[in-house]
Parts: sequence; structure tokens; C-alpha cells
Amino acid sequence: MSWTLDEWFVVLLARTIRPAETVFHGFGSPCAQVAMHVAKRTHAPDMILVEGATYSIDPDPPFIPPTGNDASLSRGAAYSMRFEEFFDAAVRGDVDRMFMSGGQIDGFGNTNVTAIGPAARPKVKLGGGGGGCNLAATIGHLTLWTTRHRSGRTLVQACDFITDMGHRTPLGSRAELGYTGGGPQWLVTELGVFDFPAGRARLVQTFPDVSVAEIREVTGFDFEIAGDLRPARPPAPSELACLRSLDSLEVRKSEFSAGELSRTFEEHHGQVCAC
Repeated sequence: MSWTLDEWFVVLLARTIRPAETVFHGFGSPCAQVAMHVAKRTHAPDMILVEGATYSIDPDPPFIPPTGNDASLSRGAAYSMRFEEFFDAAVRGDVDRMFMSGGQIDGFGNTNVTAIGPAARPKVKLGGGGGGCNLAATIGHLTLWTTRHRSGRTLVQACDFITDMGHRTPLGSRAELGYTGGGPQWLVTELGVFDFPAGRARLVQTFPDVSVAEIREVTGFDFEIAGDLRPARPPAPSELACLRSLDSLEVRKSEFSAGELSRTFEEHHGQVCAC
């Protein structure tokens, strides 16, 4: 059995979802969107899936389209929430998990999707949070992801601008600032998987073609390594079959560079190797 890095990445995102959770993703999030539908059709059939642009609850699309507001993403939905209904649910604590990414992510899990560079004269203006800062404050857990870890510019010592709060900002912790959400629980990148056991990113899983030294070299913040650091668990045949059927247009690949898309893996006698 063989699979590609982009497939493995989406499966790892899907596995961060726990059964019976209510889960949401933001705009322009192909990997997270596919991951949520994979989780719904594999290990978490009782999760409540809320689509990011349509706010449709538990739709059953025949495939994942290339745009997040496609009508197919409302097919078979139990209900389509109004914008304000979803934000009210998040404030009440009724949303268990949200997927978030950023042009910059720091060791506390703060993310920046606002601007790169000094606030008075930024080098790059990003798309903005679109309400993510409000949601990140109260939603139960956050799963962060990026496919640009290797660039050395994404996982940084400090975000130039904090759009969405992680576990701590220069102004204080979540508890000190009165935010009720649990903050980042996972960070999945194309190089490894981190958790946040004490509010700081800790490396817990790696891919077989990446060393810890390589990860440190492109990570702007210091991080601990879990005592039981292990290779990421390979995708199961059922997970791959679901993913390939659901994402037949391969929209997930739009988030990866050509170099990352060339990474292929195989399992032989219980050992995973890069091809």
C-alpha cells in the first residue's frame, strides 16, 4: 500500500476530531474541509459537521468542490445556520473544535492572518480573520495546521500581528483575559505533529523522511520533544479509500508545494518508508 504526503496530512487532521464533537472550519480551508468529511465517514460518524462558508449542518456532498460555498456542500444538510446563529453557539460553548491556520504561527499557538511586517508599514497584507478571533476565544479546542512549515517563515518566535489567540499573548493567558475556549490542542504540519500539553507546542510525531534536526532548523520557536516521540501512524486502507473517493478532484493538493506533493510512502512488513 502506498500513499502521498497530502493524503497522510489530511488523515492526521481528521484524527484530531473526537467522536460526538461539533466541528467547524473557516473559509479557504481545503485540507481541513476534506478532513472533517473523512472523520465523519470513518471514526466519528456522530460528530456534528458545520460547513465553513454555508454553515450547513451535516451535509452529504458527493465530492468536495474546489470552492467552499458550492451548493453541493449543502446537499442533504439537516439545517443551514444563519451567520449569527453559529457565532451565538460558539459563545455559548456549543462548538467543540475549529480548524485554523495562519501565515504565521508561534509557539503558543497564536496565529496571524492579518499582515506580515511592522503594523505601520506591513510587507504583505493578508486576508484577515473573518471572525476567527471571536470564535477562537470561546470554541472548545483548536486544531491548527500549515503546509508551509519548511519555508522557515511560518512557525515563528512571535507573530507580527496576533489575529487569533492561542494559549498566551503578551497581554496574558486565556484565563487572565477571560477567554473560555480551550485553545490549540494540535498543530499538524507537513513535517510533524505538535500538541500543547502546557500551552506550548511540543513535537509528538514525525514523518519517516524528516529528522528532528530538520524540523528545528525551520522552526522559529524552541519546542520540547515528547518522551514517546514516534512516527505518525500510517493511514488505514479505509481512511485512504474514503479520502480518495470523497476528494476525487484533489482539492487538498492546492495547499501544497510541488516538492511536498512528490513525497510518497509505502508500508512493508509494518515499517513505513519514503519512496
